Amino acid sequence: MGETEDERTSQAGQLFENFVQATTCKGTLQAFSVLCRQLELNPSDYRGFYSSLKAAVTYWKVKGLWGKLDKRASHKEYSKGKTCADTRCLIIGGGPCGFRTAIELALLGAKVVVIEKRDTFSRNNVLHLWPYTIQDLRDLGAKKFYGKFCAGSIDHISIRQLQLMLLKIALIVGVEVHVNVEFAKLLEPPEDKGTDGPGWRVEVRPADHTVSEYEFDVIIGADGRRSTLDGFKRKEFRGKLAIAITANFVNRNTTAEAKVEEISGVAFIFNQKFFLELKEETGVDYIETERLLASNNVNQEALLSYAREAADFGTNYQLPSLDYAINHYGQPDVAMFDFTCMYASENAALVREKNGHQLLVALVGDSLLEPFWPMGTGCARGFLAAFDTAWMIKGWAQGKGPLDLLSERESIYRLLPQTTAENISKNFEQYTIDPATRYPNLNSSCVRPHQVRHLYINGEQDLSSLEHSGPTRRSVNISRRESEVRPSRLLLWCEKQTQGYRGVDVTDLTTSWRSGLALCALIHRQRPDLIDFDSLNEADCAKNNQLAFDVAEREFGIQPVTTGKEMNGERGPDKLIMVLYLSKFYEMFHNSPQSVTGRAFHTCKTLPLLYPKVDKKLEDNDNKKRKKASSHLEELMSNQSAPPVGEREEQKENKVRSMATQLLARFEENAPSCGVRRQVRLLQSEITRQFNKKSIKERAQQLSSLFTGKPPKPQTSMRKEFPRGLGGSDTCHFCKKRVYIMERLSAEGYFFHRECFRCNICGCTLRLGGHAFDSNQGTFYCKLHFSQRKISSRHRRGELLVILLLLSSLINTLCLSGVVYLPYPMHI
Repeated sequence: MGETEDERTSQAGQLFENFVQATTCKGTLQAFSVLCRQLELNPSDYRGFYSSLKAAVTYWKVKGLWGKLDKRASHKEYSKGKTCADTRCLIIGGGPCGFRTAIELALLGAKVVVIEKRDTFSRNNVLHLWPYTIQDLRDLGAKKFYGKFCAGSIDHISIRQLQLMLLKIALIVGVEVHVNVEFAKLLEPPEDKGTDGPGWRVEVRPADHTVSEYEFDVIIGADGRRSTLDGFKRKEFRGKLAIAITANFVNRNTTAEAKVEEISGVAFIFNQKFFLELKEETGVDYIETERLLASNNVNQEALLSYAREAADFGTNYQLPSLDYAINHYGQPDVAMFDFTCMYASENAALVREKNGHQLLVALVGDSLLEPFWPMGTGCARGFLAAFDTAWMIKGWAQGKGPLDLLSERESIYRLLPQTTAENISKNFEQYTIDPATRYPNLNSSCVRPHQVRHLYINGEQDLSSLEHSGPTRRSVNISRRESEVRPSRLLLWCEKQTQGYRGVDVTDLTTSWRSGLALCALIHRQRPDLIDFDSLNEADCAKNNQLAFDVAEREFGIQPVTTGKEMNGERGPDKLIMVLYLSKFYEMFHNSPQSVTGRAFHTCKTLPLLYPKVDKKLEDNDNKKRKKASSHLEELMSNQSAPPVGEREEQKENKVRSMATQLLARFEENAPSCGVRRQVRLLQSEITRQFNKKSIKERAQQLSSLFTGKPPKPQTSMRKEFPRGLGGSDTCHFCKKRVYIMERLSAEGYFFHRECFRCNICGCTLRLGGHAFDSNQGTFYCKLHFSQRKISSRHRRGELLVILLLLSSLINTLCLSGVVYLPYPMHI
């Protein structure tokens, strides 16, 4: 009997190992099917499947994986899998964010079904992983499925490997996965059956698939930028002529490949000279990306050759063999695409109700917020959105009202585009689906229930009218501040703002800005006290531009995208760069009093718009009732929304406190040292204490000084009180060269290039979260050499102590022998 049990354990271990080692989507699903059949497991028993699998597979290699998954499942938010026990969820799309969402919902106890229209995972493109993402995947047992996961300083993974890993984890925790199934549309509950009849279903292709018979309480769109779920309006941000080339080569795991340093790529805004020479040589000058990237305009053979030469150059010709990986079309995996046409959904979720049945609909991943490709934010923000969505579904299952649920979700969604690796909580091990564990400055009620009524669709509006209306495209910048700016409108606005200035004639978004006078004029129009325009020398283009960049960064928080010297190049600045940069001025000042009446307008560093606009009638009625008591505050807040009358007084102080806290938090976040952070905290406490002593009128005057540039009397501007050096840097801590916002990393209050982030002793590339820092010396180390450094330091101190003891003994001996005289013996 014992031998039979050992054989069964060995067989189960081998079957599970085959499942773990599967390298394709089809292979994984087939190995999982064999595993369940041989071990007599029922995968449709989603509530008990994980426990049954764990009991059946007990060989030594798998115990570490069970331990990690058990630890994750023990989070109090899951309530041992009972929180969403009666919730049925459909996820459309089997990408990384879709599977990550599915895992969380399965841990909550929900019945989760994932449909994916393909049956292959063939995307070799590499995803950049933030430190918290690495920790999250490790906690799910990532290294058990992919042994090389983020080894050493590696902080990326291919989409294919990540999909495979998450697919296997999802299957283990009871998620039902169907491939070659495509979502078509939602099917409303029938009218004649009421609440006792069938609920919300979906139409899929093939039409006779078993998923078409399922009923769902929650549907989540995770199928990418071309989301097939209707009812979500999209905003668009687009720049001209921003193209990327991706090439994936076969990794042969050779010694030469291991020695080659990683490269972060070459971007136009960082190396304009190279691309201008390329344009001169090749004649590539189409502005419209559709024409430029059309198949009849691409020489595939030349593209393959160019990509290979770029790889050779980037690796310093150290790789003897470079063979292209093959994509799912059977072709070399090289592609070109336009990456600055980005979309963001206006809302993260909505609720539909029809014939007594409610359906919660949400978006995650690129369907919700498409990433800005060079910044590597897609996977990190996608996972954050997955956790936020799981938190919302937890509330849904617990009976939270639709409007309260949606208002909280939209409040949290407003944080997502602003999230960076530096401004989220650093205690990664404490992360859960609860947003409070991840966002340090969470305000989950900044969107009020009455502002999301349009997201509660209760049958008064026909579903078909929403489905066929199509997505709405509107311009949006990276930080999601609403803006309708297009290049033509931007140019017109710039012409008006710079009209009448000496030597300035803005007729385009390129050469008109070369001298730097136009930029200085734009700033002078808003803040005449910042630039002495009459003293500028039109011939000194580089100096003029650099002055404008420095002033705009220091006073307005607008980061430069180039340098004054580069602006003075032979061909002038690039149009894309100028559109991106000038758009920030437009967004900040186009509604300012200066643009209309000629009065000066001043703003401090840009803060997110946390208080959304509401109905104008509501604001007018409220203003009439309280005009006398709050006229000064209303003048300050005239461009922001007014809450209902009953909440007005309470939210006045909340707004004031929130704005001050966010401003200080932004500065503290970038503070270069612990000492300066302490100064900021002390300053914040003192400012808050003094601020609370003032009357409403005095508070309004002080806040108004931040925005109008007119300091209150006898008070002074809060801006002047911050210690010098707060708020950011434009110099790499390591190489001391300029580092631009799109290419920089940040740790311990310092900014630097990714390639400069190296150990001070061995020179190996460091990873955020995997480094050690000496605050006294301002130096970074790998953890190995930081430990050795501490041991070495203790050893040196020990040697010094021995020398001092010997010296003391010698002097005392000489004293006793009368050779020298000391008034008292020496002791150490």
